[in-house]
Amino acid sequence: MAIIRWDPKRELDRLFDEDFPFIRLPKGMGWDLSADVYHENGQIVAEMNIPQINPENLSVEIENDELRISGTREEKKEDEDKDYYSKEIRRGSFQRIIKLPAAVRSKEAKAEYEEGVLKVVAPVAETSNKVRIGIKERPGKRDGRTLKERPDNKSKK
Repeated sequence: MAIIRWDPKRELDRLFDEDFPFIRLPKGMGWDLSADVYHENGQIVAEMNIPQINPENLSVEIENDELRISGTREEKKEDEDKDYYSKEIRRGSFQRIIKLPAAVRSKEAKAEYEEGVLKVVAPVAETSNKVRIGIKERPGKRDGRTLKERPDNKSKK
C-alpha cells in the first residue's frame, strides 16, 4: 500500500464536492503556495509561483534545514463606486515552511524573484564521508569459555 501525503486543502475540497455538492467554494480563494524543490548541480533549488507581490514584501529564511518564505500582498484601496460580484484575489500575509531534503549552507543561499516566480538556491552542505570502522576482537571469554577452550578454535595448543 502506498503512503499518500495528506493534503488538508484537497480533503476540504473533497468534503464539499462529495458531501455538500450544493455548496460551492470558489477555487483559488487562498494562496497557491505550491513549491517545486529539486537537486541540481550540488544545490537544492526551491521555486514558488507568487505573482503580484513586491519583492520588498517577501522574506526568505533558512534555519535548521527548513526554508521559510513569508510575505504580504498589499491591500488595494477599494473603490466604493464598484459593486463587486466576486472578489477572489487574496490579499494580506502568508507563510510557507518547506523541509529541505538535505542540509544546506544557508549563508551561501541566494534568492531571486522574476516574473512572479521566487527561486531560492542553496548549496548542499558537505556531509561527513562514510568510513568503515574495523572491529578489534579482544581476547577473553565467550560463552563462559576461553578462546582456547572453544571447539572451533584451530589455534595451536
